[in-house]
Amino acid sequence: MNRPSWDEYFMEMAELTAKRSTCMRRSVGAVIVKDNRAVATGYNGAPKGIAHCENRGGCIRQQMNVPSGQRHELCMALHAEQNAIIQAAAMGNSIEGGTIYITHQPCAICAKMIINSGIKRIVIKEGYPDELAASILAEAGLEIEKI
Repeated sequence: MNRPSWDEYFMEMAELTAKRSTCMRRSVGAVIVKDNRAVATGYNGAPKGIAHCENRGGCIRQQMNVPSGQRHELCMALHAEQNAIIQAAAMGNSIEGGTIYITHQPCAICAKMIINSGIKRIVIKEGYPDELAASILAEAGLEIEKI
């Protein structure tokens, strides 16, 4: 039997969650886990009731040639980590001390949210061009584990 480790199992869930993404540039999924139980998921996409980029004629950042990892304020989407943290809060699930599995390294904005949410472990599959995020997380004592 080739049973996946817990990290592999939850990362596969994050990859599946990313398939719901509506972002035209990068599909990202996140799963927040506590006591080996998934308590929230999130993918990147426009907020409720807001048109997705494909219905707006394209991605604003792409049209402006904004490099990956920059000018997040121009993006119509919430990031996967943001949506997972919001979902946990909306459902009344504490994520203090939990682990977040993300298909890509978080940006600086998400890094700050992860720190303040009380998540203690971050597991990613792929990197992301945001060195500030990595330094913020390191200063807060959170390491990014890549699998």
